[in-house]
Amino acid sequence: MFLSVFEVFKIGIGPSSSHTMGPMVAAGRFLEALRASHFRAQGLRASLHGSLAFTGVGHATDRATILGLAGFMPESYDAARAEAVLAEIRATGRIEVAGLGRLGFDPARDLVFDYGPPLAGHANGMILSATDAEGDVVLQETYYSIGGGFVLTAGELAGGEAARPRPACPWPFETAAEMLRMAAESGLGIAAMKRANELAFRSPAELDRGLARLWQVMSDCIDRGLKGEGILPGGLRVRRRAGAIHTALLAERGLNATPPHWVNDWISTYAMAVNEENAAGGQVVTAPTNGAAGVVPAVIRYWLDHVPGASAARVGEFLLTAAAIGGIVKHNASISGAECGCQAEVGSAAAMAAAGLAAVMGGTPMQVENAAEIALEHHLGMTCDPIRGLVQVPCIERNGLGAIKAVSAASLALRGDGTHLVPLDACIETMRQTGADMSHKYKETALGGLAVNVPNC
Repeated sequence: MFLSVFEVFKIGIGPSSSHTMGPMVAAGRFLEALRASHFRAQGLRASLHGSLAFTGVGHATDRATILGLAGFMPESYDAARAEAVLAEIRATGRIEVAGLGRLGFDPARDLVFDYGPPLAGHANGMILSATDAEGDVVLQETYYSIGGGFVLTAGELAGGEAARPRPACPWPFETAAEMLRMAAESGLGIAAMKRANELAFRSPAELDRGLARLWQVMSDCIDRGLKGEGILPGGLRVRRRAGAIHTALLAERGLNATPPHWVNDWISTYAMAVNEENAAGGQVVTAPTNGAAGVVPAVIRYWLDHVPGASAARVGEFLLTAAAIGGIVKHNASISGAECGCQAEVGSAAAMAAAGLAAVMGGTPMQVENAAEIALEHHLGMTCDPIRGLVQVPCIERNGLGAIKAVSAASLALRGDGTHLVPLDACIETMRQTGADMSHKYKETALGGLAVNVPNC
């Protein structure tokens, strides 16, 4: 199993990797298939199913689908141009598609929110179609947005991992147990093994530039969030708080009256800054998803700014370790809130962040695995119940608490020798089973939990 650090961490836009980035990527893939088919299409249609329908407006899934069909992609998203293109499409009922010309697409008619049963493959399903001049379908494909910006066709999903090409890499661990065994046999740390795997497909310079770029985007997102003010979009009138809290924390530096838990406020503020940016549709890095994008950056910033001896030169080691854990979780369970609840998003993010922190703090592979297990274990059962389907409440604060849990998990693990009762693999399997048993109401549909017990007007 090889999942690159650049697949776990992807640069994109808010508010959701599965509901915004995924549909945009799916639409781009459909355009590629349409160009390759040589059909003379005259129009386009899209239908959203399951969680993509129920929380689609709150997650900007409709906008993302339309813009994806217009050729936009998450990593190169231009917000100003997007608004102009959306206005033109709504006014004319046509989309200008590179290589395909002007195709008919009236969002009010050709974009359907299907609130019936979800499609068979995954809670996040969508069907894209191209039609001829008579309105008959000439090409159709079903796509599933499976979390973290990953997209599979129905055929790819049905084929499973066996259908995915498996590049050869020197340390092909699929489980935490295999990872620990390979580390013990080789004498290498987790980040070193992950780095060796990455170098099978790219040069050292490319890897280092990519890792530096990931952290730069994460760090810039924190900084923008700490300066943000005003009300977040979406109608809940949630006020951005990270900036005001940060200003207060800066004013309290050096004061004797600061409480011992003061550093927790710094950690949660860094995370909230990221997720307020995400909620506003800003540029973020999936870590491993947009809804959980604040945890890993917050823990890295905490380490750099508050832990003596921290060095920016080791951020790559942190990210590689975190990606190794994220890859194991995704391979054996899920990182999708629509599939397994928020335990799969913030829980996975906390496990990744705890592992990364333990690694750069000098932890052994066993301590790193222990840190990840502690963090994930104490998110088991967490539902995904966003009010009005927006990635705001409880998501923003939940990232702050997830980051605090990650730091505590790493600290506890480093106090021991790495031996512990519950293996990370068992915790991941428990998360998968819990997600399978969880009512669909609590899996990113806004049909249960806080979403129905708090007035959202």
